[in-house]
Amino acid sequence: MAESPYGFAISDYFSSFASNFKNPFPILRSFSFHHHHHTRPSLRTLVNLFAEEPKRPKLVLYTTSLRGIRRTFEDCCAVRAILRGLRVAVDERDVSMDVSFRIELQSLLGKGRPLALPQVFIENRWLGGVEEIWQMNEAGELGRRLEGVAAQDPTFVCDGCGGARFVPCSYCHGSQKVFVEKEGRKRRCDECNENGLVRCLHCCS
Repeated sequence: MAESPYGFAISDYFSSFASNFKNPFPILRSFSFHHHHHTRPSLRTLVNLFAEEPKRPKLVLYTTSLRGIRRTFEDCCAVRAILRGLRVAVDERDVSMDVSFRIELQSLLGKGRPLALPQVFIENRWLGGVEEIWQMNEAGELGRRLEGVAAQDPTFVCDGCGGARFVPCSYCHGSQKVFVEKEGRKRRCDECNENGLVRCLHCCS
């Protein structure tokens, strides 16, 4: 009987190979994920795993894009650059683009504190302004304080808004007016802010 260089009979090999054509299912089973009793997680299991994963806290930066006060604008850019360098996701809220952010920030700071920009919060917990953020970053403490915060690639640019975080309102197209057929007149759009803008759903949801 001819022997293969691998130590088994060639006839036995061809006999086994031919038998697979009569019963092809062993071949299919050998290539399946269930061959060694490995099972894929069901869709319900995956959904439950994501639901049970702890939600990472959100880092919020109150800032302004207006250059009227040069020092304030430069401070906002500096803090933004520091946070981006630490690769954390930042929910940037431009008070010059939406007056509701200014009201929101004043409520968080309290009536006794001046409305200075920028201001950084982890959820609703105040982290600091430009001086605090700069000092913590220089001391190497800021990275530790931001452990557990959601991360993001610093080169990320949203396809929906191009990084502006606002888009024109889809109801009034930025005009702030919508026509009400029942009333036969135009009224103020309830969906957008004072600039006819809404927050981008792709990066600010």
